[in-house]
Amino acid sequence: MSDQPDADAVRNYLLDLQDRVCNAFAREDGGAEFREDAWDRRGGGGGRSRIMEGGAVFEKAGINFSDVRGDELPPTASAARPELAGRGFRAMGVSLVMHPWNPHVPTSHMNVRFFIAEKPDEPPVWWFGGGFDLTPYYGNEEDVIHWHRTARAACEGFGDEGEDSAALHARLKRACDAYFYLKHRQEPRGVGGLFFDDLNAWGFARCFAFTRSIAEHYLPGYRPIVARRKGLHYTDEERAFQRYRRGRYVEFNLVYDRGTLFGLQSGGRTESILMSMPPEVSWRYDWHPDPDSPEAELYERYLVPRDWLAEEP
Repeated sequence: MSDQPDADAVRNYLLDLQDRVCNAFAREDGGAEFREDAWDRRGGGGGRSRIMEGGAVFEKAGINFSDVRGDELPPTASAARPELAGRGFRAMGVSLVMHPWNPHVPTSHMNVRFFIAEKPDEPPVWWFGGGFDLTPYYGNEEDVIHWHRTARAACEGFGDEGEDSAALHARLKRACDAYFYLKHRQEPRGVGGLFFDDLNAWGFARCFAFTRSIAEHYLPGYRPIVARRKGLHYTDEERAFQRYRRGRYVEFNLVYDRGTLFGLQSGGRTESILMSMPPEVSWRYDWHPDPDSPEAELYERYLVPRDWLAEEP
């Protein structure tokens, strides 16, 4: 593969990724199919949004592909890199969020994306970004260790010069913990995973290969957790706690999430951008879990920075 950026190769991979992930989750659910909305963006490009609602396992699942273009990068993309202001851009990616019915099945998110910013008579500036994270409502150590073990496997064979894959994994885990953090709540959104952005230092071919590795490890990380937990009994009280914790998901996505802000600022399709929102959510004023309850355990044991792989059996 040439080390020149190949946006069409990225696009073809992302379209295939969306197909495969949708097929896998439709089989896992067994009670519903994804509906597809193909859309065009007024400023250039478009995408296809696939949504499943009211399934047997997933209350709502969204898996989006987008490939949009514009004459000028929006503020979220150029704020930290003012030299990119005024460049035309092409941004593409697959983003997904899975919201299960059962509160013992975590919500999960995955995103992989590619940006290329161009200007006449100047070389293009490009980068990859993405990652995945897990948001449990009731903590389960087996699930969390499996999730982080899979994240570590996604990093095998990659790293900066002088950095092995274990160090790369540790760095991207820290980045994920820092990114998916609600400053106004002083708590993380979940138990983390991997997060990277502005990746171009390894050359196009290797950066693309790493991005594919992240994407390909998402299903092995999440689907076994779904299979283990989707049949567990749950109570109305546990569903109520799930709705309460989903409020944190909404707060993060609307206040901090760069993808949401980029999409809205760049004139993206609002229905597709906000497909990540859970179908039912609630807020309670100044609520605190009962001491020694499973809900309290989530805060005390799981929503804290931890090296989960140091504790694996």
